[in-house]
Amino acid sequence: MNLQRPTLLCASLLLAIAANAQAPTPAQPATPPATQPGPAATTPPRRVPEPYKATIPPSPGDLTVWPRGVSPQEVGKTLAEHFVKTPLGETVAYPGRTTQGQNIGYPEVCTWYGALTFAEITHDDALRDELIARFAPVMPGGPEASRTPHRHHVDDSIFGVVPLQIAIQTKDQSNYDPRYLEVGQSWADRQWGPVTPETPAELPPADAAAVLKAGLSPETRYWVDDMYMLVMLQLEAYRATGDRKYLDRDAKEMVSYLDRLQQPNGLFFHAPDVKYFWGRGDGWFAAGMAEMLRSLPADHPDRPRILAGYKLMMAALLKYQGADGMWRELIDHPEAWPESSSSAMFSFALITGVKHGWLDSATYAPAARRGWIGVVGYIDQNHDVTQVCTGTGKLDNMQYYLDRKRETGNLHGQAPVIWAATALLRDEK
Repeated sequence: MNLQRPTLLCASLLLAIAANAQAPTPAQPATPPATQPGPAATTPPRRVPEPYKATIPPSPGDLTVWPRGVSPQEVGKTLAEHFVKTPLGETVAYPGRTTQGQNIGYPEVCTWYGALTFAEITHDDALRDELIARFAPVMPGGPEASRTPHRHHVDDSIFGVVPLQIAIQTKDQSNYDPRYLEVGQSWADRQWGPVTPETPAELPPADAAAVLKAGLSPETRYWVDDMYMLVMLQLEAYRATGDRKYLDRDAKEMVSYLDRLQQPNGLFFHAPDVKYFWGRGDGWFAAGMAEMLRSLPADHPDRPRILAGYKLMMAALLKYQGADGMWRELIDHPEAWPESSSSAMFSFALITGVKHGWLDSATYAPAARRGWIGVVGYIDQNHDVTQVCTGTGKLDNMQYYLDRKRETGNLHGQAPVIWAATALLRDEK
């Protein structure tokens, strides 16, 4: 009997069993840990965005209810805070940009005034104090005093508006400093004083002599811009001191400019020898008249003439306002580009007239509302106003105005937007 074959089979079977015993066992799924007692886990519900709700004003001329991002509180605050961060001597609001000894220019002064009045109307003491701190180094003896302008010129003299407004707002405060009133008043008095020999003549000798004989300022030049620059300095001196001489000077000056520059259609030439209705130039006059009428007493002999000129202009603005709420670089040229600084100035003038009752609300408030919304649409994500006409002198050439550079963040545009925001928040009726 052959016993070798069964023996070999048994050995092979034992080897196979041993090999299987050493092979790795396939991984088994992990047994989940026992659930601990406690409240059942919940998945946060998915947030469903609220549906957009259109802001519907109670009337087409409502000046209190605004779409999201258009309220004067929000717009005025962001632009005023943007200005605080702008370096001294800048005409364009570029925070962080360094300047080397540039003088304080009138666009900066106008923005400062607007930001101060906005801080006052909103009771924002922190903003007011920041604006005062920004000006303190420019005061006589300060580290930035060299930035003070010096020309005997309306564009330089308006510098006095800022210390006068600071004096007005701090009069009853613990931080009142009488130097602000002294500095501001000195600028207002200087504007009617003799010019220095090095002051360049703005008018032909015969006209300059007639201006002085009529009791007007030696800085009179009959440019439409002057009716904000010159007007605001004298007005602020009157508001700060109560001295009627500043108001009487101002009113007399404005009547003279009305007689020389306003046309039968209600608009103003840039100058007697430049017969174009430049947007921002007319905007300066519109804003100046609105500011003047805010302070001019009802019994002042020049009030009827100024009010008539103001109403004539406001009626003209209704005719030339675009469907987008804006006015053009040349007001009576619909093919010209929409310009933001003039549109903000016209909106300010209309808002002020409606709030005071000088203008019929049903007729003018809708235009004021459209103007404000239109202008705010030109503010970009950096809080800079776009489509601002660059600084512009007079020239008797239409294409010169149509081709003016459009700038972003130029303080010529930032300032009147803040004025308009402040006017919307005033309750002056």
